[in-house]
Amino acid sequence: METINITLTPAEHHILESYRRFIEGLSDYLGSGVEIVLHSLENLDRSVIKIINGHYTGRTEGAPITNLALSMLSRIREEGAASHVTYFGKNNQGEPIKSSTIAIYGENQRVIGLVCMNFYLNIPLSAVLSEIYPEHTNPVSENFTTNISDTIEKAVHAAKDTIDHDGHTSANTRNKAIIALLDEQGIFHLKDAVVIVAQLLQISKNTVYLHLRNLQK
Repeated sequence: METINITLTPAEHHILESYRRFIEGLSDYLGSGVEIVLHSLENLDRSVIKIINGHYTGRTEGAPITNLALSMLSRIREEGAASHVTYFGKNNQGEPIKSSTIAIYGENQRVIGLVCMNFYLNIPLSAVLSEIYPEHTNPVSENFTTNISDTIEKAVHAAKDTIDHDGHTSANTRNKAIIALLDEQGIFHLKDAVVIVAQLLQISKNTVYLHLRNLQK
């Protein structure tokens, strides 16, 4: 059988390194019931270069690639099969897991690594729910819109409500405070934000720019 080991380019090493940080964030989102593994195809005997919650399968960094991952790689190379597969299986202790294996592509669309996720199905439902919605949490408001104008408009309305309910901002400094809050949120990085904010606050673009310059100072 032809070897699948490859020599990664510098750019491909950077791609895999970026996935290290990606799976850390993904693990924080999915919770402790999911094992997440990052494989590099540069050395199949020690393909695991990052693993989180490895106690579910007993693996650590430096573990080899699995037989299923090898089979999947062969199918991708020979048949152009789907770049991911989801399936149900069991760990070494015979406990049920739901798994997904996703190919990572490098230069020239070649597969250079894999992200594998294993959801431990025996984890108590109460533990899953406590991580999805913890008892003590401070919900964050996020604007889900279909275009940039709506995003900016909702941000302005929210900033106005925040400043108006603060009770410590005078009428003379209200717009400045609103613009400062919007600037903290990064709203002025969006296209046409200055124009739209000026219209909504009923002030000129120059006034918005003046406040922004003063904030930068």
